[in-house]
Amino acid sequence: MNTSLESVLFLLAAAVLVVAVFRSFNLPPVMGYLIVGAVIGPHALNLVADSAGTRQLAEFGVVFLMFSIGLEFSLARLHTMKRLVFGLGTVQVAATIAITMLITRFADFDWRAGLALGGALSMSSTAVLSRLLGDRLELESRHGREVVGVLLFQDLAVVPLLILVPAISQPGGEWLGALGLAVLKAAAVLGIVIFFGPRLMHGWFFMMARQKSSELFVLNVLFITLGLAWLTELAGLSLALGAFLAGMLISETEYRYRVEEDIKPFRDILLGLFFITIGMLLDLRVVLHNLPWVLLLLAGLLLVKLVLAGLLSRVLGSSSGTALRTGLWLCAGGEFGFVLLAQIRQLDLVTSELLQLVLAAVVLSLLLAPLIVHYSDRIVLRFVASEWLSRSMQLTEIAALSMGAEKHAILCGYGRTGQHLARFLDQSGISTIGLDLDPERVRDAALAGEAVSYGDCARRETLIAAGLARAHIVVITFADCEAALRVLSHVRELRPEIPVVARAAEERDVARLTAAGATEVVPEALESSIMLATHTQALLGIPMHKVIRRLREVREQQYGLLRGFFHGASDTGEHLSDDDQPRLHSIILGQGAHAIGKSMTELQLDALGCSISAIRRRGASGSRGMNEILIEGDVVVLLGVPTALTASEERLLTGK
Repeated sequence: MNTSLESVLFLLAAAVLVVAVFRSFNLPPVMGYLIVGAVIGPHALNLVADSAGTRQLAEFGVVFLMFSIGLEFSLARLHTMKRLVFGLGTVQVAATIAITMLITRFADFDWRAGLALGGALSMSSTAVLSRLLGDRLELESRHGREVVGVLLFQDLAVVPLLILVPAISQPGGEWLGALGLAVLKAAAVLGIVIFFGPRLMHGWFFMMARQKSSELFVLNVLFITLGLAWLTELAGLSLALGAFLAGMLISETEYRYRVEEDIKPFRDILLGLFFITIGMLLDLRVVLHNLPWVLLLLAGLLLVKLVLAGLLSRVLGSSSGTALRTGLWLCAGGEFGFVLLAQIRQLDLVTSELLQLVLAAVVLSLLLAPLIVHYSDRIVLRFVASEWLSRSMQLTEIAALSMGAEKHAILCGYGRTGQHLARFLDQSGISTIGLDLDPERVRDAALAGEAVSYGDCARRETLIAAGLARAHIVVITFADCEAALRVLSHVRELRPEIPVVARAAEERDVARLTAAGATEVVPEALESSIMLATHTQALLGIPMHKVIRRLREVREQQYGLLRGFFHGASDTGEHLSDDDQPRLHSIILGQGAHAIGKSMTELQLDALGCSISAIRRRGASGSRGMNEILIEGDVVVLLGVPTALTASEERLLTGK
């Protein structure tokens, strides 16, 4: 095809087809884009030419990808995960680059080629891995946090790499001057944007939002993104850097989430076209002719990154099982690797044949990534003997918690909905066993005396340990339909007759969960329950003034009745006003704590804005009184906003 319009139309048709097919098989579309690009490209069927027009269109995909990364940039998140991001993430990327440079040096390639290739090979797929972590409910597991931390650093590392690679491609000794100039330009642009940008951006978006026009708002986002990209290109830097800065500036405003939703369709479409053009770079004849080398390079990539990430995780104190899982998750290539490989091709840093081999190896690794993740647990159990012991101890803890329970409710998930439900059931005299994968939330809730344990409810053995054989009901409190279906499959296999209540986020999930064996499916949480009760009473003939009065009473009492929430790491960023919401926090009075020997009345924590939810003592049932003298080992459960909790914890422990 010759015209640009025909090329674009054909690319769009291919994108529609591949997304439809891969979505139907629940596979990441990125793999389909790459395959389609390789088939229709100039090296295969030659249905679309590798023209400047298609490459320029694809470059906009990179621009919006970098904009999205900037939009997700958060200093608070970086600070929270600094040990993983700047520890594990930094060393993983730097070590991969160093090893690649060493190998290419032995192969008699220029060190600059090794550095550029090392940057590309160090990347892992944020799009694929983050989705797999969410689907498997492993975002808050130890290896899940490590994977997210490394992915976050890799996303940030692309920015300096996009500046560094063009600079070092200069001939002779000119690269050092070019690098220094690029760094100065980048520092100047960053300084100007960071110093003047936030206030200007906030005021500008406020003016746009006041017009109450969705069309104007989207146009404004496109203008800001492409405008800053153009300015950085004008300064001799990359378009991607400007897009990243635009996203970073907008992330500091209250319009971040609206922008993210508005820009997502543009980003996904253009990014899909970018991956198709990357696939078009593949010359299948060269790849097949050098297939042994491609497979050797693929094996080397997977093995080196697996060993490297696993060893670094182990050095940072992770168990052998967690370290191996982290290595398995991170060993494949990623989409940012393609961004850097496209740049390497434009700059002619390596030979065309070597680029083909590397590109093919990265594509194959990305295709293998979901398969490696799927079998990661089996691999860990096969090669890490201590993993069996760790798994057994975890199940023993759950079994010990449920040992005395009879006719209890098993709560799958102990987030906000799970905690609501546990307290309602407790008031009705029904015992509960909670299972959750957020270690921070489990720790705080367990210290406060609540019956919750760390465990994956989607595993058959976990449900058995939680006393499924003796339970009277199972409640799935999270809204992830796929995970709920896995739980239902195990429950129906083990106890076909037990009632199961499931929560559904979308109406379309109700039929799927019901068909899988859920006795009752409730679409969404507390307010739905209140409104259902209100309508039911009205239809039963209860006078409306009594219904309204009862509704008002419940709403007025709910915060005191439900006693706040234990906050977990997975709650961060989930609610815009989280920092202003009261939460629960458990504090152990260790040796030397200021509060030992005093009563809660003497400590006057109410002056700091905190209330006492409970005081637990090891070996004793119930909560201690406010005037009872505290002893070492007591657990004080506080309710308050984060700032008040911090001040109160300091007074309890140090007396300040």
